[in-house]
Amino acid sequence: MIISADTYVPFPRPLVYTVYRDKLLEVVPYLPNVRQIEIKSRLEEDKRVHFVNEWHGGGDIPAIVRTVLSEAILSWTDFATWDESNFTTVWRIKTHAFTEAVHCVGKNTFLEKNGGTLIESRGELIIDTKQIKNVPQLLVGSVGRSVEDFLGKKIEPNLQQVAEGVRLYLEQKQRE
Repeated sequence: MIISADTYVPFPRPLVYTVYRDKLLEVVPYLPNVRQIEIKSRLEEDKRVHFVNEWHGGGDIPAIVRTVLSEAILSWTDFATWDESNFTTVWRIKTHAFTEAVHCVGKNTFLEKNGGTLIESRGELIIDTKQIKNVPQLLVGSVGRSVEDFLGKKIEPNLQQVAEGVRLYLEQKQRE
């Protein structure tokens, strides 16, 4: 499955890029589908920053529903390398459910446009049904399609939502 999301943030590229990379924890209150982000590691080298962040989704899911859904379905680890020399981030997502079966990678490019920033997010999501464990063989194909459908419907909107959260954060900072 191809992942493609474009979002415009009406603030200068260096500011949007820096907030996106360095102020993500401060953006969480503007993300209705995210309860928490934990920075597991950050390593800086030259103009690159390598992150490992753990995301906990389900912010807008009622608590009673979250008790039924596995926490693993609502959490993932994001491995990202931010390259300030070309305003990009290359990322890989490791799901906490069906970990061996899910391959999700991509790249965000931050472009100057009309005095603001266009964020182009491109990637791919592949489900390897042979790697789905603890599911009867007869159901593996439909489980794989369900996982792909569920994740596919979450990833693109999440990419757009984070950009929207950055915009709201910057607008709030501008008013202060």
